[in-house]
Amino acid sequence: MAAVVDKDKCTACGSCVEACPVDAIKLDEKATIDKDNCIDCGTCVDECPEEAISLD
Repeated sequence: MAAVVDKDKCTACGSCVEACPVDAIKLDEKATIDKDNCIDCGTCVDECPEEAISLD
């Protein structure tokens, strides 16, 4: 499983970047998750106010 960002829902608020314990999320115009570093903890899913991140 890996976290996936729905680019249509992401508002680039940065909540997921601050919450990620392994710094696997970068923010440009939208959040991007480095699947090689993601540990599938789900913290970003819980923190995203737009529900733009899911575990697939």
